[in-house]
Amino acid sequence: MPTGALALALCAALVHALWNLLLAGAPDSQASTGLAMVIGCIVFAPSLAGDISSDVWPYVIASSALELVYFALLALAYSRFELSAVYPLARGSAPVLVLLVAGVSAALQAVGIVLVALGVLLVRGLRRGDVGETLLALGVGAAIAGYTLVDKSGLRFADPLPYLELVLIVPALAYAGWIGRPRLRAAFSWRAGVAGLGMFGAYGLTLAALRLAPAAPVAAVRETSIVIATLLGALVLHEAVGRARMAGALTIVAGVAAIALA
Repeated sequence: MPTGALALALCAALVHALWNLLLAGAPDSQASTGLAMVIGCIVFAPSLAGDISSDVWPYVIASSALELVYFALLALAYSRFELSAVYPLARGSAPVLVLLVAGVSAALQAVGIVLVALGVLLVRGLRRGDVGETLLALGVGAAIAGYTLVDKSGLRFADPLPYLELVLIVPALAYAGWIGRPRLRAAFSWRAGVAGLGMFGAYGLTLAALRLAPAAPVAAVRETSIVIATLLGALVLHEAVGRARMAGALTIVAGVAAIALA
């Protein structure tokens, strides 16, 4: 893997973990999420000048619905539970669900699924954790898996950044509208602005890495965000990240890497 692609993929992982940290640590995670989505869409609106085919709309509609579910569940999870528990489960379960839908075709993929499952158990803890926490995180993972499968086809009909802009406009407005102006005004801060930029920035960095290296190693490196988010949860949010949760995060990354490289 070229050094430039490795650096870009690691930066994408860091930025993704950071915007999740900002939302998880916000006084009102739901309002900050809605505000961040709107800010990101406004800043990246010029990307709509890119190439877009009329055939893209069915995919945009489907992906928009899934993105709305994704952000709503993610914000709800962060308003109730810890970043270091939610993020690994959500990010780690998504590629497994995508693989299960597409079909397991290699032994290394099966090993990856087992590793992710083991990692999830370690992160959640055999004797701790709220069932609601696990269900919300897995719901986020299912939404990620859903829009990943849709976007894989939809990106044939539009450039990546304008596609992302089109997909997020309606969910951003709908979710912000549901939150309401009073809560959005109260949540207005640098935290929401940076998170909004990070949502698009992480995607842009991943695309830049994909221009320099194959998708499999980029995807594997990209999932180091699981470990980064777990460490940030401990260091910044002062969450109780013990050895088992940290080991679980590392095991999930190993599993996702195995799936990506199979």
